[in-house]
Amino acid sequence: MTQQSGTTTTPLTAATAAAVTPTPATSPSAPAPTSAPDTEVPPDAPLDTGLDPLDPLDPVKVLDTPGTDAPAPTPTPAPAPAEPLAQPFPPLAEPRPLGERRVWPRTFHDRLTAPLPGLKAIARFAREGAVRPGKDGLADIPRLPYEPAPLPRVDARTVAVTWAGHASWVVRVGGLTVLTDPVWSRRILGTPARITPVGVPWESLPPVDAVVISHNHYDHLDAPTLRRLPRDTPVFVPAGLGGWFRRRRFTRVTELDWWEAAELSGVRFDFVPAHHWSKRSLTDTCRSLWGGWVLTAPEGQRVYFAGDTGYGHWFSRIGRRYPGIDLALLPIGAYDPRWWLSDVHCDPEEAVRAAQDLGARRMAPMHWGTFVLSAEPVLEPLTRVRTAWEQAGLAREDLWDLPVGGSRVLE
Repeated sequence: MTQQSGTTTTPLTAATAAAVTPTPATSPSAPAPTSAPDTEVPPDAPLDTGLDPLDPLDPVKVLDTPGTDAPAPTPTPAPAPAEPLAQPFPPLAEPRPLGERRVWPRTFHDRLTAPLPGLKAIARFAREGAVRPGKDGLADIPRLPYEPAPLPRVDARTVAVTWAGHASWVVRVGGLTVLTDPVWSRRILGTPARITPVGVPWESLPPVDAVVISHNHYDHLDAPTLRRLPRDTPVFVPAGLGGWFRRRRFTRVTELDWWEAAELSGVRFDFVPAHHWSKRSLTDTCRSLWGGWVLTAPEGQRVYFAGDTGYGHWFSRIGRRYPGIDLALLPIGAYDPRWWLSDVHCDPEEAVRAAQDLGARRMAPMHWGTFVLSAEPVLEPLTRVRTAWEQAGLAREDLWDLPVGGSRVLE
């Protein structure tokens, strides 16, 4: 019960990616470069994708196992087919040690699922693109849903989520209070000020037990907000981003690759892929990874936080590897113009498809109604996601289209 309160392309090589100039409008960059990663390996070192070499979800490695009624194969010179895998899905990775220091590749360009914009795309955007909606598109700002309320009371067996705005959630799971991509600042670099206030006053938060970060773009990694946290707060971050936190004196930083996990007080934190990229300065394009998080409570409830992502094949793979997702927190905004942003941001219809691919029982939209990052009218993401949900024949009560500051409880 509830209570109210893309198409994938061949990955780029580092050499190919170096020839493009990635500057999507929705991901502002700082003028000053950050420091180099704490530890590096040569750029030609092989990357650990975190995938099981026998992973049946990898399309290259799927075994074609005939049914019991299939005729016997005709003898051929080819080797005999491998035996079917004992388990239909790969087992989850064993949790890695908290705070583990690791050595990462210099670049994660080979994880891209679409090319970053080149000069032709940038020139086209300069001619015909729009960074902000027009006057009519901004007229609905006063109608954006904003209903701050006290956080719900929960126990260790209850999961609750509260939307603070954009991709910032207060997730109560397994007795922990977890913040996702916390941005409590009024402004972020390169965008106008928030069009809705933060839904949860900072002083109203219970002690923060952990923070998860999806990637290093400024609307997801906000230094002024993170400075408010005690430096011994456990933070879970993508591979290659740990140095950013350690330079700011955070002492309990856990970096994970895709499909890896760590555990804190019985809650499991799995880092999963996304269709996106990373950049924070002029010189660090794709130097750290990007992705989403699956939080699993000791009682088995699962919350998927997508971070920032376009639509594509990762959703079905995540759903098959982590069955029984109770709630998917999915982005629905910052999608127009579509030709420019489709590889990195879902539109509302794609978000609904993603929820279905994941096998999620419920979906809560995010990444809209907070910062004006692109050209769609400010209220359009909400109206479109409601229509898409209805057209998909899904139960209305399973679309948790919360106002900023709103909460829901899984019981």
